[in-house]
Amino acid sequence: MLGVSNVEGVLENYRRAIYEKDVESFLAIYDADVHIYDCWGKWESKGISLWRENVVNWFNGMREEGELLKVDFSDVTIEENTNLAFVHCAITFAAYSGKTEEKLRQITNRFTFGLKKVNGFWLITHEHSSLPIDMETGRGMF
Repeated sequence: MLGVSNVEGVLENYRRAIYEKDVESFLAIYDADVHIYDCWGKWESKGISLWRENVVNWFNGMREEGELLKVDFSDVTIEENTNLAFVHCAITFAAYSGKTEEKLRQITNRFTFGLKKVNGFWLITHEHSSLPIDMETGRGMF
């Protein structure tokens, strides 16, 4: 996969790679030294090799279950200068049966991405996903 020369293209590759369960295309939008705070599984990943482990497990789980995952971005805000960009948005992940196309479930998470331009292409250097917390129960609000 070639690099992405605009921030919107990084988001589109994120969406497409998840739907296609394409680990290499997905990881190609991340910097080797990426730092991720995730609200699933391992809550923190430092470096592309740890992130790769999480992504491989995630995509393989969807393959085993025969699921397709559609990604939709909303409330996207992009702040960008010459070499740095900041994105915050809501991302809805909707799982569908690969056989019947029936919607199985969906969740919306809040995301923040920090990107830098390397050799003319944008890479995610930091990603933070979160859910609002119910203060009475201490649990994430889905």
